[in-house]
Amino acid sequence: MQSSSSPWRPVALAFTLACGGLAAASCATGPAVHAPGDLEAVLRAQTQALLDAVTAGDNKAWDRYLDPKVTYLSEAGTLQTKAELLAEVAPLPAGISGRIEIGKFAVVPYGDTAVVMHVDEEYEDYFGHKIHAQYLNTATWRLGGDGWKLISQQVHASLLDPPAIALPAAQLDEYAGTYQLTGAIGYAIRRDGDHLVGERTGRPPQVLHVEARDVLFVAGAPRSRKVFLRDSSGVITGFADRREARDVVWTRADR
Repeated sequence: MQSSSSPWRPVALAFTLACGGLAAASCATGPAVHAPGDLEAVLRAQTQALLDAVTAGDNKAWDRYLDPKVTYLSEAGTLQTKAELLAEVAPLPAGISGRIEIGKFAVVPYGDTAVVMHVDEEYEDYFGHKIHAQYLNTATWRLGGDGWKLISQQVHASLLDPPAIALPAAQLDEYAGTYQLTGAIGYAIRRDGDHLVGERTGRPPQVLHVEARDVLFVAGAPRSRKVFLRDSSGVITGFADRREARDVVWTRADR
């Protein structure tokens, strides 16, 4: 189903290896739901039921499909129990609506256990504002006497580049200069027409985009920002290379 260039192809290959050749006998044992087609269909349907329950505000599906000892690491980085998850599933406030759809979905079986990797696409109307978010999930299901139960899941919110703004040439020129991390590691910034280019010692140059004044970023690296520091007179003294609230400070060396 996926093209040969798809990042999910290795998962499909792993599935083939697990259920091919001599391993086919072990994959065929147990209830009929173990059959590859049935397994994916069942777990995909149960996963979609959980997603539909979130937007419907009905936790019955979560109560049904979650193992009592489930470990769930949310996109916010909090570890939640089944009771905490059930309490979270409630009707959305007035003014908020939406849906969550499964995008990519892949299953790797291990006997009575299956690891599922899926991408969820969330479409939300937030008080008239249209929002699209994407979540990457790794979920582990286990087959018991009462069917497949979710025993563990980790959710990761996909990060996107922020929108860039344009600054006049005079303001871009304020950032141009050389900065030092150590005596041997420097970072040079120059203006190239209407944009900035940064180059770290020993690395190729990169275009720097402006998120807000004194906040720059590199496209494709949404976890990091360069936050410029100024003295009391407004002169740039360096920048903080910020990655998820952790700063590495570079000092301006050309002034």
